Amino acid sequence: MIQTILVNSIPRKNVDNPENYKSEIIRKALHFLIALSPVMAAFNKPFTVFFLLSGTIVYSIMEYLRLSGINIPVFSRLTRIASRPRDNGHFIMGPVTLGFGALLALLLYPSPAAAIAIYALAFGDGLASLVGRFFGKWRPVFLFGKSIEGSMACFAVVFLCAFAVSNNLHIALAAAFTATIVEAMPLKDYDNLVIPVAVGFIVQVVTAAI
Repeated sequence: MIQTILVNSIPRKNVDNPENYKSEIIRKALHFLIALSPVMAAFNKPFTVFFLLSGTIVYSIMEYLRLSGINIPVFSRLTRIASRPRDNGHFIMGPVTLGFGALLALLLYPSPAAAIAIYALAFGDGLASLVGRFFGKWRPVFLFGKSIEGSMACFAVVFLCAFAVSNNLHIALAAAFTATIVEAMPLKDYDNLVIPVAVGFIVQVVTAAI
């Protein structure tokens, strides 16, 4: 009974192939780069908003050209390397939702809530995926195939980031719990939108309550 609850029947993804390591590391390195957004916004928020929006639009155009058979130097190769098997022949939505997720956080929430929300997206979601893919063994049914190890990594890194930004235990715990719960949901690339919006909202609520 306990084993049925704690161990999911979904098999662990094969990561033994060096190409799988390379693909995942490149994909998450790009994911982590979104953490630069709060730093940029601290200096010039309008420019950061413009940069995220224009970057997402440019990516969408490049991706459309790639799918149309037009090879774009560097971009097309990088996209192919970082793509998942499920992305073959499809528009790769990850960078679009990533850019819009950070953009929504900046537009909806003031600092430090926006910064915490984006760090949860960049490091919480990114590290959960890496840890779960390479080290995840326990995959309960209620985590929809994701691992306890990945969820723990998400909670820990979001807690540390949120505490470093807010210097408040309640805010850090609320942000970490929210990010961990949302990251565990089967949202695919759309977790890039839901995580920053949800975390930013909860941080704002807790901040107003204390």
